[in-house]
Amino acid sequence: MHADLLFTNGPVLTPEGRTATAVAVTGDRITAVGHAEVRDLAGPGTQIVDLAGRLLLPGFQDAHVHPVPAGLELTQCDLTGTKTAQDTLGAVRAYAEAHPEREWITGGGWSMEAFEGGTPTRELLDSVVPDRPVYLPNRDHHGAWVNSRALELAGITRDTPDPADGRIERDASGEPAGTLQEGAMQLVGRLTPPTTPGDRLAALLHAQRHLHALGITAWQDAIVGKFAGMADPSDAYLTAARDGSLTARVVGALWWDRERGAEQIPELAERRAALSHGRFRAGSVKLMLDGVAETGTAALLDPYLDKCGCATGNRGTSFIDPDQLPKYVTELDALGFQCHFHALGDRAVRNALDAVEAAREANGPSDTRPHLAHLQVVHPDDVARFARLGAVANIQPLWAAHEPQMDELTIPFLGPERALWQYPFGALLRSGATLAAGSDWPVSSPDPLQGIHVAVNRVEPGSAGPVFLPGERIGLAEALTAYTAGSAYANHLDDTGRVAAGALADLVVLDRDPFAAPPEEIAETRVAHTYVGGAEVYAADGA
Repeated sequence: MHADLLFTNGPVLTPEGRTATAVAVTGDRITAVGHAEVRDLAGPGTQIVDLAGRLLLPGFQDAHVHPVPAGLELTQCDLTGTKTAQDTLGAVRAYAEAHPEREWITGGGWSMEAFEGGTPTRELLDSVVPDRPVYLPNRDHHGAWVNSRALELAGITRDTPDPADGRIERDASGEPAGTLQEGAMQLVGRLTPPTTPGDRLAALLHAQRHLHALGITAWQDAIVGKFAGMADPSDAYLTAARDGSLTARVVGALWWDRERGAEQIPELAERRAALSHGRFRAGSVKLMLDGVAETGTAALLDPYLDKCGCATGNRGTSFIDPDQLPKYVTELDALGFQCHFHALGDRAVRNALDAVEAAREANGPSDTRPHLAHLQVVHPDDVARFARLGAVANIQPLWAAHEPQMDELTIPFLGPERALWQYPFGALLRSGATLAAGSDWPVSSPDPLQGIHVAVNRVEPGSAGPVFLPGERIGLAEALTAYTAGSAYANHLDDTGRVAAGALADLVVLDRDPFAAPPEEIAETRVAHTYVGGAEVYAADGA
């Protein structure tokens, strides 16, 4: 039988290393991996791709991403990449002037380090948009910037209490200052104009094109449900899965409503059955356990420090009762759900691992593959528990570097000892943990090669350092594995994530072999071709 697609003149990254130079694909699967002998499968209809020394590897998979909100933000007031208050305000002004028809100014992606203390004021927004309400989540989507008109429409005054799961930032006089943290975002977010099904589908397909261009062939959508003003993307996935426009393979993590308890589990089981179709499968449940360190809402075992280095009374926020969490996870595990935890602080990480351990003790071994995402602060005593419990460490490598948000808004408030426990990729790998990788886009860039660069170098692309915790660097092969086989494992996509005969032909051709260049040049690598099931879904210009 002749191959439909033949890659020659490797290298090819297989599970054993760069051990092959040719790969044949027939239909949607890899049928041969080897060297010159594979070329014998070429026939008159075979498409031949000359790798010419470029690396062929499994398709990248993002184990924690939000494509529909990201796609929507790209069509709204997109503040991604703005670095200063002046630049940010200029972008808001330009967008508002270009869209006088918009009832609300929405979008987001601003950086906390652009503003003193990470909390911009309503007066700043009023200076560029005084006549319409503005609602702009920051880049991590755990806080939102609003103007006076939005606060007025929401009825938020000095007398409005903070919600149980959030905080209204206030000025010295006690008035709402213009930044809403965590659950307080919803006080305004619920008023923003709803997106339509057509909007969400267009956003998904726009995001899919972008992800394919970065070599991403599959992902796990980390919130399938309504949260913080974001619409439920499930209708977009179902439509795309049914009409064939969903070319990626997608796992949906159903949102755990943190204001409810175990009574929602039967509903989640019903949603799993109703939403799974074709290349979209809703087999995971997202449990957001805490917030983020920059706002003091990541759950820590010991208190945050203040600007003077003294302990405060704040240990962060637990959004789900830690005493009830083992019960919820045990029941979800018994029903075959994968638990996908947002666990950023060391207390949240420990609570998640305790819940997984309770499920293992109650239910025995299972193949549910729970995974903990973000893992910014991990107590050393908990590192070895990942491998022992079979919990996947879902890392977002791009964050593990010195940059203003880390150096100015995080390290001083964690203190010198805890700062050394951040993003322990090397320690987790050495302990035997399975690493999966993702981006949390639109929080940060979805480009796997940028994340791989940081995982290997522990400095931002384009930066010479200093290196952030050099002992936690991992090798290029290990970082690529996290973005391929590791994420495939977390996504239960066992026919993907490797170049081997019988596997699905989800493949990426890079524009070079990054193993042949210094690690400092990894971020310069680009994707030349992306294939899903043997079908090309992206080709770079001139590739």
